[in-house]
Amino acid sequence: MPKNASNDRKLVVLEAAQFQALLRALQDGGYSTVAPTLKEGAIVYDEVATVDELPVGKTDEHAGGSYRLKTRKDKAVFGYVVGPHSWKKFLHPPTLRLWQVRRNGNGLEFVHTQEQPPKYAFIGVRPCELSAMQIQDKVFMAGEFADPIYQGRRENAFIVAVNCSQAGGTCFCVSMKTGPKAQSGFDLCLTEVVEKKSHFFVVEIGSDRGAALLQDVPHSEATPEHLQKASAAVEQAASQMGKTLDVSDVKDLLYRNAESPHWEDVARRCLGCANCTMVCPTCFCTTVEEVTDLTGGNAERWRKWDSCFTSDFSYVHGGSIRTSSSARYRHWLTHKLAAWDDQFGSSGCVGCGRCITWCPVGIDITAEVQTIRSSETSKPK
Repeated sequence: MPKNASNDRKLVVLEAAQFQALLRALQDGGYSTVAPTLKEGAIVYDEVATVDELPVGKTDEHAGGSYRLKTRKDKAVFGYVVGPHSWKKFLHPPTLRLWQVRRNGNGLEFVHTQEQPPKYAFIGVRPCELSAMQIQDKVFMAGEFADPIYQGRRENAFIVAVNCSQAGGTCFCVSMKTGPKAQSGFDLCLTEVVEKKSHFFVVEIGSDRGAALLQDVPHSEATPEHLQKASAAVEQAASQMGKTLDVSDVKDLLYRNAESPHWEDVARRCLGCANCTMVCPTCFCTTVEEVTDLTGGNAERWRKWDSCFTSDFSYVHGGSIRTSSSARYRHWLTHKLAAWDDQFGSSGCVGCGRCITWCPVGIDITAEVQTIRSSETSKPK
């Protein structure tokens, strides 16, 4: 996890031609470099070795229930927004074996399965995703009980953030104050500038670890002109938000409208597929399953991602607590924007827009909140 830099956020310039040197320095430092790459018609996160594996010259278009890749007119390395993956799959794995027991003669043998935390370098972390990591830090590391798997992976991670120079059709990070510029939580933060005759990154150093790494990467001092161009790129993204969310009084608004008829309207559209929770960078629901082999000689307990949109998730002795789609959607939205603040002191939403893009029927969290807000103003006095 990034520590504060003693150099007070020094700014330097990395030419695009030297980006591979940055990857190589991370790899030489023992990191597995994970970055955006193209697979199955989408931009996803996976381990990469070279800059050629990144979606250079690609962009993405987002709308409710719609995602499309397109080719840019330039060779931007980070000229897109976010895909269906979030970094939580590396910090909070979708499947994890918690323990294993084997039969040993007439007794049982407990097999220790505690992992050595992998050493990841995350390349291209967007500001909204940095905020999501900080939110999950509160979930998994704050308080008396910490998740050792998450903690080990998080503390080992080297973060190379990227400020956004364009926004997607479902982005609303400005409303959530999580972007398009990263404020903290990174080792290095890049702002990409692509021009006809130049292509470079303004690099903000956010930690001593980041400063040490740059000693092995060719770079130069940033000039006022470099900084002006980088600032203009971020301002451009801020002006392009595809969505907005009025968060004023949103917690009390949702609590006041727990019995709103609008939840039934959403339920008639919701498929209960759980896509929104699977792509969300902050959702953390899990279930536990125990399995044995056919001989009965081996038993394991696994933790797996789950979703509050499944009927079994709220099952207790006697049945499920939330038996309807309306109850499940109300729970998710109210938890995300209201109860999360009561639990962890912040919103559970970072405005990345994934839940809108990857909802098959295009349910829009910003529109649903606005409809509930409007219903109050339209009530007869």
